[in-house]
Amino acid sequence: MMNEIVRYGIIGCGMMGQEHIRNIRLLEGTRIAAIFEPDPQMRAAAQALAPEAAMCDSAEALLDRDDLDALVVASPNHLHVAQFEMIAARRPLPLLIEKPLYTDPADGARVREIAARYPAPVWIAMEYRYMPPIALLIEQAAEATGGVKMLTIREHRFPFLPKVGGWNRFNRYSGGTFVEKCCHFFDLMRLILGDEPVRVMASAGQAVNHKDELVAGEVPDIWDSGYVIVDFAGGARAMLELCMFAEGSRYQEEISAVGPKGKIEAFVPGPTRFWPPEAGPAPVPEVVVSPRAPKGPERLAVPVEEALLAAGDHNGATFYQHARFLQVVRGAGEVEVTVEDGARAVEIGLAAQRSAASGQAVEFPGRAGGAAAA
Repeated sequence: MMNEIVRYGIIGCGMMGQEHIRNIRLLEGTRIAAIFEPDPQMRAAAQALAPEAAMCDSAEALLDRDDLDALVVASPNHLHVAQFEMIAARRPLPLLIEKPLYTDPADGARVREIAARYPAPVWIAMEYRYMPPIALLIEQAAEATGGVKMLTIREHRFPFLPKVGGWNRFNRYSGGTFVEKCCHFFDLMRLILGDEPVRVMASAGQAVNHKDELVAGEVPDIWDSGYVIVDFAGGARAMLELCMFAEGSRYQEEISAVGPKGKIEAFVPGPTRFWPPEAGPAPVPEVVVSPRAPKGPERLAVPVEEALLAAGDHNGATFYQHARFLQVVRGAGEVEVTVEDGARAVEIGLAAQRSAASGQAVEFPGRAGGAAAA
């Protein structure tokens, strides 16, 4: 398929599905062939972005088409497992499926079983790996620190955006904030440290957001802030600090990795469309490398093309992720974010939800190289 047009089928075209469409269309040799989106407003928006695409009335109808080479699933979280299973049974094409891979603790084994018999590549969408400043930190972390011993991730951002039916307002649909929002960060922890967690401790709650909302007569129960500490098998520690009532922060994500040799930090602005014009020019992402004294820090600007910033809310990451996935579809690349990666990130998120709810640490017995306890 190296010289052929790669034709995509998209299942779910809400906010994230539309971001996938915009970024796929920036890649040469691609076409959006078919879309399934049940919400009329989202369906119309997706059709406007990809007027060449056939609009299907069901996921099954989309999968029955013979003009597809790859699939993208960007439906609400609680639908991912059933749709993954249906695709495996009906049309197992190369698949990029949005995070979180699943939301119910009971589905961890189920997704692994589906993946074990799936005959084509499956890529879990962990866009944060591909944000340019974070990618540079990942690349340089071991050398800059001499081996990461402490890893801190801070996200200060805007509240959850409105979604169709308000599904992201409820733990039962989203998996909870530490699954829905933060599986990205737990994936980064595992990737940067090259290790597995043995213990998770968390404190979190609903401090400010959504308390006055009613969705179908029900008050949302989704958390908006918290801390998570994760102990890893090799002795490193990682911490997440999340605040979702901090819109207007200069940087949305700040990541710090420290070791015996020094420190490396990444500073990532939030989506350009949320930057207040009265605050002046939006900040440029940067990475700061700080060797231990007496040397001073080195600041590296990591600008992102305007076209990529305009195509989505993830600092260009969705484009870079799709460029790599396209190589996999063409048979010229390897899956970089596996089903196992996606499952383990969810397991840490679920453990954080349990720990914050119970006030107790959650252990992962035998996790160093072994199976996780969800």
